[in-house]
Amino acid sequence: MNKFFDYLFRHQNLLLAAIWSYVGHLFSDETYLRVRFRLLMGKWPDLKNPKTFSEKLQWLKIHNRKPEYTTMVDKLAVKDYVSGIIGEEYVIPSIGVWDRPEDIDWDKLPNQFVLKTTHGGGSLGVVVCKDKNTFDKNKAIAKLRASMKDDGFRVQGEWPYKNVPRRILAEKYIEPSPKTNDLPDYKFFCFNGEPKFCQVISGRNETMCIDFFDNNWQHQSFHEPSDYPFAKNEPARPCCLELMWDLSKKLAKNKPFSRIDFYEVNNRVYFGEITFYPTGGFGGFDPEEWDYKFGEWIELPENKITD
Repeated sequence: MNKFFDYLFRHQNLLLAAIWSYVGHLFSDETYLRVRFRLLMGKWPDLKNPKTFSEKLQWLKIHNRKPEYTTMVDKLAVKDYVSGIIGEEYVIPSIGVWDRPEDIDWDKLPNQFVLKTTHGGGSLGVVVCKDKNTFDKNKAIAKLRASMKDDGFRVQGEWPYKNVPRRILAEKYIEPSPKTNDLPDYKFFCFNGEPKFCQVISGRNETMCIDFFDNNWQHQSFHEPSDYPFAKNEPARPCCLELMWDLSKKLAKNKPFSRIDFYEVNNRVYFGEITFYPTGGFGGFDPEEWDYKFGEWIELPENKITD
């Protein structure tokens, strides 16, 4: 019976959070984030003296608004930014850019490619084509059209996305491992420029799994409280772990917190994206003590930057 009421409470709050994402911006950004935090995390955040990782990410949304962050979350503009720091050899080549899904020049695209919205986060705005002859263009356009309406600023309060131009980007298709048919994401959690953990997202084609490792590739017992389990077969240490660790450190320099993502294919590293607020800062950790440990590693800047 308790599980039943917990289920009702959780989904009631998710509904209220969805409603709040539409009406909440009648209030200040801080009020919006405080209420959303309460609805999703079950408690009010302390934004005057934040201690947890989740609280500090909300604080950074409000008080650390460096204009260059908009460039870093723009899937197209970030390519030049990353090339200038670690080199263009780590950037996935672009094929084309269009303002609307309906404008895509399909004849220009090769047999395999990836389409994504430049302002989107996660996989909601990503379309993968492995064979152009059997590719459903109408379905792809519908998905991209829906993603063009997605607003990370309005829903999650992630202000860097507010002014990202909404476009469609076509990229080179990166072939996954032929042994596993999987292309794991290696996501480095960096605190004040120092990577401490690598989060591995694997099994996207079957059951998506999430695991954390330290810099010695020791599996960690903590987890994000989500529906995604640990991998049944522990992800192998990537061949280019040290290189990705070093590259993430360079890209994370002078940032209170950032998550730097990479792929590894045939002993070659490709940059994925830069994220400032994983799960919008509303994910937390299990056990909860890790929310505090991650929070301890973020040194909040003394000077507040607001727009």
